[in-house]
Parts: sequence; structure tokens; C-alpha cells
Amino acid sequence: MSASRAATVDPGLAEAEARHAAMRRRAAIRRRALPFVGLLALLGMWAALVHLLEVKPFVAPSPVVVVQTLVAKFGMLMSNLAWTATEALAGFLLGNLVAIIGATLFVHFKSLEETFFPIVVLINTIPVVAKAPILVLLLGNGIEPKIAVAALICFFPTLVNMVRGLEAVNPQALELMRVLSASRSEVFWKLRLYTALPYLFSALKISASTATIGAIVGEWVSTTNGIGALIVQAMYAFDSALLYATVLVGSGFAFCFFLVISAVERLVIRWHAPVAT
Repeated sequence: MSASRAATVDPGLAEAEARHAAMRRRAAIRRRALPFVGLLALLGMWAALVHLLEVKPFVAPSPVVVVQTLVAKFGMLMSNLAWTATEALAGFLLGNLVAIIGATLFVHFKSLEETFFPIVVLINTIPVVAKAPILVLLLGNGIEPKIAVAALICFFPTLVNMVRGLEAVNPQALELMRVLSASRSEVFWKLRLYTALPYLFSALKISASTATIGAIVGEWVSTTNGIGALIVQAMYAFDSALLYATVLVGSGFAFCFFLVISAVERLVIRWHAPVAT
């Protein structure tokens, strides 16, 4: 009902709708403003502690020095970020695709889940810093082991969430599909997948940041390009300003990646009611 029509029918209703819309706008502004306030407070405390405690620049530079380094070495940072972003995106796509296929097979063939799920859990317990050297030995010193590390670190959370989502169908809806003689593929595409999408996107948002971590860890082992390699070089050179700037660039990419997945989630999952604020 439009505002003019509501005013004609009931002025009180139109006023209530206007108040509700204003409250939603204020809540949206608040959600967007508070993180910036927190970030400014954190930067202020950082600068104050460095100044008051007279911390040596090679231990912890001030935020101003880090920003100056970001500006002065922006080209170098972006060229290295391009390597890491490529590895993270490729690993993200590969790991999640394999996880979705694996979860689909696990749900439809329980013997496969009982056989291989414990092995998947065992592989996931191996620290990523231990997996990276093994993958370098297996795949060489190119981009492949970095993609593999990123894919492995994305694989497990997506597999677990996808299996849970595919199995979380409403029993009554599943029974109705069987009564209607729906095939296994129709049950999957028209019921199971829709139920699993919120679980899947929860895992994808986790993977958006962990894929970047996996690519960086892979770069620590066997490359001279990328954010991970630049972190190692800055650390051994005691260039703390470059070290902090590199870490901020890597985390900034992961954060932007997370926001992209969140935006895609809002576009794809339209049938969930908005959370009340």
C-alpha cells in the first residue's frame, strides 16, 4: 500500500509506516557508521601507544608511517596482490566446487560418506603450514601448490555445511515430493538445493577469507611473488612499515572478497525474511 493511499484510509497507519521507515534508515546508517568509528578508535589507540611508549619504528611503526608506505609503494603492493588474488580466487572456486560435488555424493550415497568423511576430517586436522611443503614437493614451485593450499583450506567447511544443508530438508516436503513421484534429481534441484543455499553461503563467506590465508601461507614456502612472499621479505629486512602495509593490503582484499560474497548472497537468497533491528 502506498503512503498516499494509506493516508486516505488511515492517517495513523501512514504515520506509523513513516516512523518505521525512518527507524530502518537510522538503523542502516548506524550499522555502516559504527565500524568506521571503531576503526578510527583503533587507529587512535595505536598511534597513541606508539607515541607514549616510544616504540622503536622497526618494532611497530605509527599509522601515519604505514599510510605513507602504502602510498609510496602502492604499485608494488598491488602487483603482488594480483598474484595472491589469482591464487585465492582459483583455490576458492576449486575447493568449493569439489566440496559441493562431494557433499551431493555423500547425501545420496551414504556408504561414500561413511567411508571417506573420516579421511576428510583426518586431512583437515593437518596444519596448513605442514600441507604447503608437501604440496610444493608434489606440484612444484609454480602457482599450482598455492591454489591447492587455498582449495584445501576452503574444502572442509563448505563440505560440512553443504551436507548439513542438503540433509536439512523439511520431512513433510520431502514426503510430498515422493508422493508426487519426483525423481532424485528433481528433489535435489527443487528442494534440497534451496534448503542448502543459506548453509552454503555461510561456508562461502568463511572461505572468502580463508582462501586468502591459504594462498599467503603457500607463498611463504616457495615463491618470490605475492603478499606472502612480500611479508617474508619485509620481515627479514626489518621493514616494519612495509610489513604492516602488506598485511593490511592482504586483509583488505579478504574483507572485500567477503563483502562480494555477502552481496551475492543477498541477490540469490531472496526468500528469507529480513532480520529485525
